[in-house]
Amino acid sequence: MCAQETDRLEPPEPQILIVDDARDIREPLGQYLRKQGFRTQLAANAGEARRLLDEAKLALVVLDIMMPGEDGLSLCRWLVARGGPPVILLTAMADETDRIVGLELGADDYLVKPFNPRELLARIRAVLRRAPPPEPKVATGRRGFAGWTHDPALQGVSHADGRRVALTSGESRLLGVLLDHPHTVLGRDRLLDLTAGRDAKAYDRAIDNTVSRLRRKIEDDPRTPRLIVTDWGGGYRLAADVVAE
Repeated sequence: MCAQETDRLEPPEPQILIVDDARDIREPLGQYLRKQGFRTQLAANAGEARRLLDEAKLALVVLDIMMPGEDGLSLCRWLVARGGPPVILLTAMADETDRIVGLELGADDYLVKPFNPRELLARIRAVLRRAPPPEPKVATGRRGFAGWTHDPALQGVSHADGRRVALTSGESRLLGVLLDHPHTVLGRDRLLDLTAGRDAKAYDRAIDNTVSRLRRKIEDDPRTPRLIVTDWGGGYRLAADVVAE
């Protein structure tokens, strides 16, 4: 089976849930955020929001405080208690107490109605940048490429001609990510996200250093790499087909 048929590590665009009983707010806002590259789910009340929260993987919730039935503060409390996604509250101009209570409950930010959608977009992006990234997934199966076999469990590669090469944990993770995305250019930021989970100690140059070490171990001529190639200005690409073993 080719690696292209397996689950990709490349995540989809973040999915935003908009919870507001005012249709003339939630629907245009949903359309605006979709044009900005987000996926959106819409809910008119807390009940609909709870159902969507159970069904969909959400990156952030935009939540109106003033709703009939269960209000936004109650839903915010429930979200925070269960370790849900970040919350941005939408509040009326006079609801200063509600804004304070919402922040005390654990909301990440708030915006006063009426608001400019561009300001909400900026706040969404800021909150998502602050949110802890998911732990990078680690490949566990053996996969072959260009005569080599990568074994994550043994943290090494072996060649059909009998050569065996040990890898560091960082080299093995990076090779695993490249094998997950054959023939695809991955930028340094993306490689950092997938290999280090944006660890505070990680930095862009670390990717270049790891690629250089990998090339010395698996390329016939590291100075003219044919397996891990550089896309100038873009990042790195594995120029080989991948098969599961």
